[in-house]
This record gives sequence, C-alpha cells and structure tokens, in this order.
Amino acid sequence: MENKSLQKNLGFAAALSTVVGMVIGGGVFFKPQAVFTLTGGAPGLGMIAWIVAGIVTITAGLTAAEISAAIPKTGGMMVYIEEIYGKKLGFLTGWMQCVLFFPATIAAISVMFGQQSAILLGNGNNQTLVIFLTAGVILFIGFINSFGSKTSGMIQTISTICKLVPLILIIGFGLFKGNASSPVFTPLVGKGVSPGGVFGQLLIAILFAYDGWINVGAIAGEMKDPGKDLPKAIVGGLSLVMAVYVIINIAYLFVLPADQLAQFASPASAVAEVLFGRVGGQIITIGILISVFGCINGYLLTGPRILYTLAQQKTLPGYKFIGALNKNDVPANATMIMAFISALYALSGQFNLLSDLSMFAVWSFYVLTFVGVIKLRKTHPDMHRPYKVPLYPFIPFVAIAGGLFVVLNQLFFAGMTNTLMSIGGVIITLIGLPVYSYMAKKEGFDNRLDDVA
Repeated sequence: MENKSLQKNLGFAAALSTVVGMVIGGGVFFKPQAVFTLTGGAPGLGMIAWIVAGIVTITAGLTAAEISAAIPKTGGMMVYIEEIYGKKLGFLTGWMQCVLFFPATIAAISVMFGQQSAILLGNGNNQTLVIFLTAGVILFIGFINSFGSKTSGMIQTISTICKLVPLILIIGFGLFKGNASSPVFTPLVGKGVSPGGVFGQLLIAILFAYDGWINVGAIAGEMKDPGKDLPKAIVGGLSLVMAVYVIINIAYLFVLPADQLAQFASPASAVAEVLFGRVGGQIITIGILISVFGCINGYLLTGPRILYTLAQQKTLPGYKFIGALNKNDVPANATMIMAFISALYALSGQFNLLSDLSMFAVWSFYVLTFVGVIKLRKTHPDMHRPYKVPLYPFIPFVAIAGGLFVVLNQLFFAGMTNTLMSIGGVIITLIGLPVYSYMAKKEGFDNRLDDVA
C-alpha cells in the first residue's frame, strides 16, 4: 500500500459550493412539474411540501453535522456508522454507497444531462446521441477529477456560481415582472385530490431534490479545518438551497399558474420563455446543463473517496489497485471505477428507476446516522464536539421522524413498483455481507457481528 496522504487543501468555499452543487441539480428545474401534477394543478399543498421538506432537510443537516465535525475523517457517513455501530455495519454503509447510491444517483442525473443536451442540440429523439452524451459526461468528469481535489473544488465553485445566474434571473424577473396577485398557497389541492393521500408522495419527490447534503462529509479528510468549516458548509448550504427552492417556485407561479406548470417537463424553461422569449428558454436550458454538470462533479468528487477508504481498510477485492493514489495524491483508480459503474447504470436511461432505487437505501442509513448522534451523546458524553446540534434532542427527533417516513412510505405506501425496487435495494446492500466475510477471512481482520444495540 502506498504511504501517501490525501491533500488538505479544501476550504469553506469549496465545501459550501459542494453542498449547494450536489443539492441544486435537476430537482429545482424538473420537480415542480411532478409536484403540481400530484396536487391536481393547485399550488398550495405543493408549496407547503417544499417548505416542510426543506425544514426536514435542515434538521437532518444540523444533526449529521455534529458527527461530521466530531469525526472529521475521509469517508463520510460510512466512517460515522463504523465509529458508532462497528466495522461490519460501517462497511455495509460504504458498500451500499459504492455499488448502489452513488452510481445510481450519478447515472440518474447524467440521464437528465444527456436528454437535455440532445434537446438543446435539436436532436432530442436521437437515443444514440442521448446515450453518448449521458455516458460521455460521466467519464469526462471522472477524468477531470483525477487531476486533484483542488481542481475539482475549483470546478465545483465555478459551476455553482454559473448555475445561480439563471436562477437569479428567473427569481428577479419573475417576481417583478410576473403577476404578484397570482395564487401561491390557494387552493390547497385540485378537485378530487386528497391532501393526506398525496402529501407523502410530494415529500418524497421533493426530498430527492434536496438530497446530496451529507456527502460533503466524505471530503473532511481533505479540508483545512473540518471542525469549523464542515457544519457551517452543510447548514449554510442547505439554508441557501431552501431559500432558492421556495422563492423560485413563487416566481414560477407569478409567471404561470400551477396547472400550466404541471404540463411542462422543465417548468423553468417554460417560465423563461414567457419572460425572455425563445432565446431565454434556451439560456435556461444551458443553465440546467451547468447545474447538472456541477451536481455530477460533486458526486464524483466525494463518492470515490468512500471507495478509496474501503480499499484502504482492505475490505474489497483488488484493494491495492483501488486504494492507490496517483501523482496528484488523488484516488484516480477509485474515481474511474465509480465512473464506469455509473455509466453502466446510465445505459438504462431510466431516471425515475435509478433515483427511486438510491433514495430508499440511503435514507435507511441516514436514520442510523441521526440515531447515532443520540447514541454517542449517551455512550461518549465527553467526546470532543466542535459543533453540537441546537435544540437537542428535538431537532434529531425531527430528522429521525422524517427519515423513517421516507423509508416506510417507499416500502409500504408508495405502490408495488416502489416496494419491489426497495426490496431490490435491500438485496443489493446485503450482498456486501458475504464480500466482507470473504475479505475478513482472507486478510485476517475481525469478522464478528458487531454490537449495534
């Protein structure tokens, strides 16, 4: 194993932009269509759901940040789970992220990139072109990320700034040129729609738009001052994202009513076309592509660090190759492996299938992370905590409740398709157990069941 160490050159700006870049992806541009379709073309419940989902996400960020600051090691959630519950469950977390969550999420976002790029080029029905663009952007970003975390962080910062430009234009012109008397919170739902029946689906759809916040913890080992900067980046980034999501939806509604927004796959482009004409719609499409590019870059910056950590622990076959650092002190092999796996997932072309599959699995482990904050407070009361969750234990309980809602809703209440996909996610995750047992026997490390009580 090479005796190199990861560079500590990422600061607050790169961490903050990574959070914003990973969360503001396709959701802010595409999800309003699904949201206002579910509400029957009425704005009220959809707007409430955007706010509720934002609050749940901020409580999740506030909760997870305590562990991120107290355990500032490369690997993120996988390392947190290992420190709290033991090696086997920690490995299973990393395994789920490396073979399911990160590749499926990267692939899903890249499918949107490929489809929108093809539309911009005037050839949206050419599936060969869509597949080429989808797989190509994954491999290209993976290659760029091999040049060093400083380069990746710089790309992330630039793409985040660029993506905010169309958002600011829509918000500014939408609020001031739109119809301020347009209904935003009334009616609650359309005729024949049950608020209680659709609220769960609304939250799940919107929480996908908010996802990505926890993965910045994976680069803690490459940050200059993780104890100080990481919690600020998570909480500050999520607060900014929530404000953008709520305000831009108000701007959408000032320009087009909810029942019309439900008709467009990209409501942002439709609103821009009303405000700025046909060229404006194309500019927003370019903004969407920049947004998605930054989102993919964020995941391919953080995801391979988890694969690298598993290799460093000798828990994966081929760990010497996977855990090697290149001349830039970057886990380039792990980065390209994850890029290739993601590209294979992306060949399915199924955005919803990929995103739904990843959400169920990762939220199960989010809940374990939130519970872990409470567990550590009891078992390690004197542990050094550069940051503590405010309003403890209320905020962790809200985060846990929100996470359990997502998991249970996907498993039991979101239809047979989602139930089967969730079971598939459990099976893929559990395949990691025999892999761990094999490597434990081969390398001679502890294979006992850890106490997770």
